[in-house]
Amino acid sequence: MQAEGRAPGLPLLAGGEGPGADSRPAAGAPGTARGPLIAAAAAEVLPLDDEEDDLEVFSKDTSLAEVNSFSPSVPISPSSMINQYKFEDEPELRDLFITVDDPESHITAIETFITYRVVTKTSRGEFDSSEYEVRRRYQDFLWLKSKLEEAHPTLIIPPLPEKFIMKGMVERFSDEFIETRRKALHKFLNRIADHPTLTFNEDFKIFLTAQAWELSSHKKQGPGLLSRMGQTVRAVASSVRGAVKNRPGMFTEINDYMETFSQKINLLDKIAHRIYKEERDYFNEMKEYGPIHTLWSASEEDIADSLKGIASCIDRCCKATEKRMAGLSENLLPILHEYVLYSEILMGVLKRRDQIQGELDSKVDALANRKTEKDLFSEEIGKLEDKVERANNALKADWDRWKQNMQCDMRSTFTNVAENNLRFYEECLATWESFLASQTVDLHVEEDSEDRP
Repeated sequence: MQAEGRAPGLPLLAGGEGPGADSRPAAGAPGTARGPLIAAAAAEVLPLDDEEDDLEVFSKDTSLAEVNSFSPSVPISPSSMINQYKFEDEPELRDLFITVDDPESHITAIETFITYRVVTKTSRGEFDSSEYEVRRRYQDFLWLKSKLEEAHPTLIIPPLPEKFIMKGMVERFSDEFIETRRKALHKFLNRIADHPTLTFNEDFKIFLTAQAWELSSHKKQGPGLLSRMGQTVRAVASSVRGAVKNRPGMFTEINDYMETFSQKINLLDKIAHRIYKEERDYFNEMKEYGPIHTLWSASEEDIADSLKGIASCIDRCCKATEKRMAGLSENLLPILHEYVLYSEILMGVLKRRDQIQGELDSKVDALANRKTEKDLFSEEIGKLEDKVERANNALKADWDRWKQNMQCDMRSTFTNVAENNLRFYEECLATWESFLASQTVDLHVEEDSEDRP
């Protein structure tokens, strides 16, 4: 049994209960909702077909069955002073509010999918109305993300729910699954809304305001297949050229930082999921551990009260463990995995910046090797130099914003983990101290009665 060798109420790790996010929204910062994660370190990944895109999930909320509890109140140890370590910024004024809610299942002869209501309230002058209500499916969110990447290749686009499910962990179309995905999509849109550049993107505005048929018509106006193939060929050709010759030192430092960050955050993510799985197994063992003492008390009259007291303590520690696990699955795990996704996005942004730089370098080399057409090449080089400068400035500003918010987010998350751990251990400690105190009193009473003539 996994519970052997561990005292009830002393699991391995726990997550915080707080929001774990910088209160000031900005690029790269998580949005207003915190989506939980699937707790499975080595679960089998099942690829989905294109028509099943709407089944994809970013995370899995973990709700645990409620267990019975004894009613006696438990004295709690003095609360810690951890609350003084709060990291909060003044919220900025906002003029765009987005809510994703009201999921609906749609069943057709071809497919089954889910749509969500997207409600937008705004005071911006470029909108024709102050409030909009549309319905969107996952493929629509995916389209928006691709359009943002196309229009802003060197900005950090927030991650979408991932395109996979975990075998044995997620039941398709369950209420838990749908709610998890809703939170992730809500977060995605609000991250974009809080970004100083992405929030004014025209495709984003169309996504928020156009009815389904209007959005479908707008999608068809995108670049054709040959155009997309041309972009892909150029990107591949750029990557084949090798390392960029004249990459500014700042972006080399960012690349080195992200390689280390990606390695560490991926490792933390995997370990945290393994710990959560062990914690869940331990919790399930504890749920069986307490009732055994209660059953035993029925056949041991002399120690029945002690056995019932132990069962009560285990039950209260079990409920405290459940709360701590909820904090872990709702706060720490999502944050770690969000930044796993962000590390992949940032490495992609750096590659796209290098592609622009590589295009400029190739034109400069071509000019040096040609004696004719210098005027034409000089004009192209001038345009590419402007393009590289714009890309550098955009990425530099987004990088500073993302790193600041990442640091605040991690600091707040780990603070919440510590705070939740303290509450958990204080509650368990007070529970067992109360039991020991009651047993000491009973022991003294028995000794006094034996000493009397």
